[in-house]
Amino acid sequence: MNVRVLTFASASDAVGGAEVTLELAPGADVRALKERLERDYPSLGELWHRLAVAIDGEIVPDEAQLSDGCEVALLPPVSGGAPAEVAEALGSKRDATRLTTAPLVADDVARAVAAPTCGALLVFLGNVRNHHAGRGVASITYSAYESMAEQRIRQIESELEAQFEGLRIAIVHRLGNIAVPESSVVIAAASPHRDVSYDANRLALERLKKEVPIWKREHYEDGEEAWREEESLTVERATP
Repeated sequence: MNVRVLTFASASDAVGGAEVTLELAPGADVRALKERLERDYPSLGELWHRLAVAIDGEIVPDEAQLSDGCEVALLPPVSGGAPAEVAEALGSKRDATRLTTAPLVADDVARAVAAPTCGALLVFLGNVRNHHAGRGVASITYSAYESMAEQRIRQIESELEAQFEGLRIAIVHRLGNIAVPESSVVIAAASPHRDVSYDANRLALERLKKEVPIWKREHYEDGEEAWREEESLTVERATP
């Protein structure tokens, strides 16, 4: 059977490309796939303890079975600590894209969740800062496993709205190269009362940084660059 393997961030560096197709024996599992990949790309060996593996957009254990034609993604830890295009997309919140290469406009995201029933509307902006670990930062390039990232962001929104009565929330993350001090993410939370907006906005950011396959590569003022991979991908559920 044939399996399509997608790689991201440091895993892509180890493989030397973003995609590879492998032929495996019928009934092979993720563990067998890892063994094959490590034979073909030895530098992956030192990364396995850090990588999550997803089949068709769902993170799975080593025992998970592969099927012919499935899409497997090697997912390094995420960074931890996202104009008219956005406004049009958010016109209908449920059909909106959550990822964009366009500059983010906070007012557009806020309008997507505003409602007469909501007396509080809190907007969080995550901006590219000019330093990290004592090094000057010029810009950051964000990349994503886009289909899975879209699905995870929508699920986070839906679960938070189920958790908090009356909440309306939207998360939009920008991809591509973003210079200091532009925004990489906007989270807008509207609710009948302010406490819910504060709590939901913070939870949305924490879950975004842990659960959504978005990576960042920092470009430093001295010309060097590096992946920021700090938080292993997890899947959480909101508390009912």
